[in-house]
Amino acid sequence: MGELAIIFGFILIVTIVSLGFGSSMHKRQIAYKERKEAIERGRSDAAPSASAKKIEKLEQRVRVLERLATDRGQDLASQIEDLRSLPDSVFQAAEREKA
Repeated sequence: MGELAIIFGFILIVTIVSLGFGSSMHKRQIAYKERKEAIERGRSDAAPSASAKKIEKLEQRVRVLERLATDRGQDLASQIEDLRSLPDSVFQAAEREKA
C-alpha cells in the first residue's frame, strides 16, 4: 500500500505541474493572439486612408479620360483632319524650327 501511495503522489505531482505549465502556455497564446489582432486592427485603420487616396487619384484620372473622350472628341478629330490636309512642307518647316 505504501508503494501505491508513492506512485499516486508522484502522478498527482506530475499532473499538477503539467496543468500549471499548460495553463501558462495557454495564457501566453491568448495574449499573443490579442496582440496580433491589435496590430492588424492598427494596420487596417491606416489602410483605408491610403486606399482612399488611391481611389481619389483613380477617380481624377477617370474624370480626365471622360472629358477627353466626350468634350474634345469632335475637336480632336477635326484637328487631326486639318493636320492631314496640310502639305508636308509645313511639317518640315515646323521640325526645322524645333531644332
